[in-house]
Amino acid sequence: MRRHSLVRLLAVLALAAASLLGVPAHAEEQTADAFIQHLSSEMLHSIKTDPATQAGNVPAIIALVDAKLMPSVNFKRMTSSAVGPGWRQMTPEQQKRLQEEFKILLVRTYAGALSQIGDVSIAVQPLRAATDDKELVVRTKVKGRGDPIQLDYRLEKAAGEGGSWRIYNLNIMGVWLVETYRSQFAQEINVKGVDGLIAALAERNRSNAKKG
Repeated sequence: MRRHSLVRLLAVLALAAASLLGVPAHAEEQTADAFIQHLSSEMLHSIKTDPATQAGNVPAIIALVDAKLMPSVNFKRMTSSAVGPGWRQMTPEQQKRLQEEFKILLVRTYAGALSQIGDVSIAVQPLRAATDDKELVVRTKVKGRGDPIQLDYRLEKAAGEGGSWRIYNLNIMGVWLVETYRSQFAQEINVKGVDGLIAALAERNRSNAKKG
């Protein structure tokens, strides 16, 4: 697998690991690093053996990502963090529309990378954390052809007994996803305002949809 293709699919694997977070019974008894290791392995297997994914059926892949991955991601926190302080100045309708367009953009990006899955494995690094930590970072290395690639997760634990882990940010080769979008969003808002940002994302999504 080419290195740039492996980089493209890292975000898929990061959110893929979130697809079952918090669902299994007694999952809260597992450490976050053991949880990520298990779920990453399971999702890698599912992606490699899914007929629609292997056939490159884009609508089916998008449906798979939307149904299995996104419900276990704190998408509101991810979007608000990408916007920054300006999030609080947005109307509820603007927040809703921005989340919708941002979600479509990410789902299509991840779906487009699913077919890139090849012979890779994930090694979770030793985790230093207290048992009562509610937020932490799990660091991993994705190993394929060539040098291992860094992939780190920022996780939060939902409130209440038996709360599940959810991903709200990820680091690919030293670059955090939310911070990357924050820079892009800030530039768009400064020039065109919030509605301009939403319109730009909507146009990008329409363009991506036409490409299949």
